[in-house]
Amino acid sequence: MLKKLLLAVCVSGIALTACAADNTATAVPATDAPAPGPMLGDGVDAAALKLVQQSLAKLAPGVQVAVVNRAPLPGFYQVIASGQLVYVSTDGKYLLNGDLVDLGAKKSLNDAAWAAYRKAELAKVPSSARIEYAPANPKYRVTVFTDVTCPYCKVLHEHIAELNKEGIAVDYLAWPREGVTNPLGHPTATYKTMVSAWCAADRKAALTEAFAGHEPKAASCSNPVRAQFELGEKLGVSGTPAIFTPSGRMVGGYLTPAQLLQVLQKEG
Repeated sequence: MLKKLLLAVCVSGIALTACAADNTATAVPATDAPAPGPMLGDGVDAAALKLVQQSLAKLAPGVQVAVVNRAPLPGFYQVIASGQLVYVSTDGKYLLNGDLVDLGAKKSLNDAAWAAYRKAELAKVPSSARIEYAPANPKYRVTVFTDVTCPYCKVLHEHIAELNKEGIAVDYLAWPREGVTNPLGHPTATYKTMVSAWCAADRKAALTEAFAGHEPKAASCSNPVRAQFELGEKLGVSGTPAIFTPSGRMVGGYLTPAQLLQVLQKEG
């Protein structure tokens, strides 16, 4: 289980933050499988990884490094760690926090790195852990981190039939905005509601009821809610709904069915 932390770094007035809840709640699946190691790009070896880890540890002890690539910016590594994308110099002395833009191509070089990482991580989530609302033969599929208390998540769900009619399948993952546990270490109300939905005999019906403001029948089981909350943090989710396309791009925030269809059509 990944260690959760509050990563707060101020370098010349630049703040690097990753805010996470304390995750000590029960009723989550146990696993003896070791956590996968960081993804290393071409030209990045164990020594480079160690340098990056040691450099970031000076600012945030215990930071979890997920990806290290050679950056398009000479002399730097492009690093994804604890839900943030930063650049660390190859001598370990400097850190840049911001969007790297290719002026010639007029595009962000952060976006492609994020998309590749997010696509790979989301592909690891089994269909059995998702709550799916889909037409018979979907043309498109999106993954949505959601919270049953979030107003815009409720609005999005009110349009689920329209989304399905447009050929869009929606796979929900749980992301209780107030976290998994409160400051006293007890499960939050939203977490318990979402666990009940994920543990219901009819998960789709229970989740729809929860969006409508009706508390589902209390239930507990081995469930993925906490793991999905942690995954969202790793992927840089900071609010809901967080909508991801098949390419790994995060495109919302709330989008109307017409807006989301247009995004997916452009992506192909």
